[in-house]
Amino acid sequence: MNGPQHYREAERLASRAHHFTYGDGGDPAVGAALAAEAQVHATLALAAATAITAMSPHAYAGTVADWDAIAGQGEGK
Repeated sequence: MNGPQHYREAERLASRAHHFTYGDGGDPAVGAALAAEAQVHATLALAAATAITAMSPHAYAGTVADWDAIAGQGEGK
């Protein structure tokens, strides 16, 4: 899984966590577990984004394009 994929998975899991914690899911324990998993993916996405700065410009061109593809895309976009 690359950085942008971790980012998308974190968003997906956070949405599911909200559903179970505050929505119709009605199971806060499941919501908490999903939120914890979302946090792991968000942390990995942050690490990947931070690592880009240590790469040579030629090495990260494709990675930056992947990040650009998800930048500014919120829920439902």
